[in-house]
Amino acid sequence: MDQQPPGDRAAAGSGVPTPTCYRHPDRETGISCTRCERPVCPECMVSASVGFQCPDCVRQGSGTGHHPAAGRPRTLAGGSVAADPRLVTKILLGVNLAVFLLVTIRPALVNDLTLLGRAWDSNPPPGSVEGVAEGQWYRLVTSMFLHQEVVHLGFNMLGLWWLGGQLEAALGRSRYLALYLLSGLAGSALTYLLAAQNQPSLGASGAVYGLFGATAVLMRRMNYDMRPVLILLTVNLAFTFFNRDGIAWQAHVGGLIAGVAIAVGMVHAPRERRTAVQTGTCALVLLASLGIIVARTLALT
Repeated sequence: MDQQPPGDRAAAGSGVPTPTCYRHPDRETGISCTRCERPVCPECMVSASVGFQCPDCVRQGSGTGHHPAAGRPRTLAGGSVAADPRLVTKILLGVNLAVFLLVTIRPALVNDLTLLGRAWDSNPPPGSVEGVAEGQWYRLVTSMFLHQEVVHLGFNMLGLWWLGGQLEAALGRSRYLALYLLSGLAGSALTYLLAAQNQPSLGASGAVYGLFGATAVLMRRMNYDMRPVLILLTVNLAFTFFNRDGIAWQAHVGGLIAGVAIAVGMVHAPRERRTAVQTGTCALVLLASLGIIVARTLALT
């Protein structure tokens, strides 16, 4: 039987409202500090030897003469707690916006950066556009940051900002960045595998769907009410499959699967082998993506 964290047992099924974070009253949480027992949200919780602590207790404990590493604040996944928990999210937003402005000024760059499997059935003419199968591997990554339409950019960036901040706070910067990039690469890989070879694809949707999947895993880990994110994810998937015109559904599915797999490894890794399990999970997703890319390339050449 699954066990609920201490702070959630009293509220579950009793009609008592779920407590809110003592630093962020608008955020419900089922986790409490193991020292002072105040409720803390994912952004505030600090991983301790047993359970989680609040930032105040961590600061108090760091001055008791223990080894500096013992009192160092850690996120739910074991990463370092940063002063700005949205820094990587802001940088990713900035990169996407910068690329959008760049291609607005120079529209011809779209042909050079978009994901394209193979442009020609035979040898391409000199100076023509080539695809991934013809050696332009970088397209698998550059297409993750490429948008042509304001609406497309707006929806993806809204999703990145809404989901990214909480995930970055819960995972830590390096783990969060790995989640984003590997989800985007997995989405590109599945698109490369299943889409028509000369069908161009672009957008951050694969990475954003990876954040959707990771958010669901994190909320399940925290015993949060998953209905809002599941409803939103279901609506987005329904829109993906019932309105396929201009939508690379392969990127959505690939990113979602990768995001779920990586998040499971991140937040459920045992403490004593956490780094090894997290690194291994990311490595497996990377190898799976590279395997798909290599297999598709061999089939097209």
